[in-house]
Amino acid sequence: MDMMSKQKSDNVVSSKNVFSIDVEDYFHVAAFSKVVSMSDWSSYKSRVVRNTEVILDMLDKHHVKATFFVLGWVCEKEPGLIKKIYSAGHEIASHGYSHQMIYNQTPEKFREETLRSKKLLEDVIGEKVRGYRAASYSITKKSLWALDILAEAGFEYDSSIFPVRHDNYGLTTSPVEPYKIITASGAELIEFPLTSLNVFGYRLPVAGGGYFRLFPFWFVNWALKRINATTGRPFLFYIHPWEVDTEQPKIEAGFKSSFRHYNNLDKCEARLNKLLNNFPFGRFSDYLQNSQIDRILMIAELN
Repeated sequence: MDMMSKQKSDNVVSSKNVFSIDVEDYFHVAAFSKVVSMSDWSSYKSRVVRNTEVILDMLDKHHVKATFFVLGWVCEKEPGLIKKIYSAGHEIASHGYSHQMIYNQTPEKFREETLRSKKLLEDVIGEKVRGYRAASYSITKKSLWALDILAEAGFEYDSSIFPVRHDNYGLTTSPVEPYKIITASGAELIEFPLTSLNVFGYRLPVAGGGYFRLFPFWFVNWALKRINATTGRPFLFYIHPWEVDTEQPKIEAGFKSSFRHYNNLDKCEARLNKLLNNFPFGRFSDYLQNSQIDRILMIAELN
């Protein structure tokens, strides 16, 4: 192994930053929920295996191990893909089952889907699933009750809170660094808020996904360097498999939804390669193993 490869391999454990993938198909996204019903999902041509394998190859090339938040629906349809991700040394976590906004679900429905998806994943990999991420970061003030259910289900950490303002998600009362939440029932859950950068008093989301495609690469590169250099907290990056797929079928969903989904898809794969080449990344499980999280918040402090 050459020096660069060894350094990248060592960074899997020592990294300040976390690389994550929300494993869902192009027709699952919230931007299309008004025109694509869950009952019609099976009628769409799936591209999640092909697209996830592109990302797996990229991670292997850069000697990076990542956390894959897998949608239960995908696990049910493609268990072989989940086994492949796991066997490559990546962490498997839960992305729920049906990619519905939590604040649009009842607690009973959310509990049922959460337990269902967790069991699906654990049955496939034969190991406890420790982490959870909500569809479209939909743990907001309207759905803080979901944190109790996550703790009850046996999750150790969550990464569903985006501490910014957005029309579909966001919780500006959240700290920006990882912290422990004491839920309403007294349970403890570690929260990994998605990354934002304070720019002139405004929390600018720079965590990945659509923001990674919207902002020029030089800006994301600068933001990551700044966060590592000045805050001491991890840069939590996320991407979706469909974001490296320029040939996915086009879904008509209005200007705003289409822009969010299709903007700069043709640039995403090349940008990801640059990002992985420039910075060290690891899994959430690596961060938990090698870092101490001291800040504790009562859930009432997030209201």
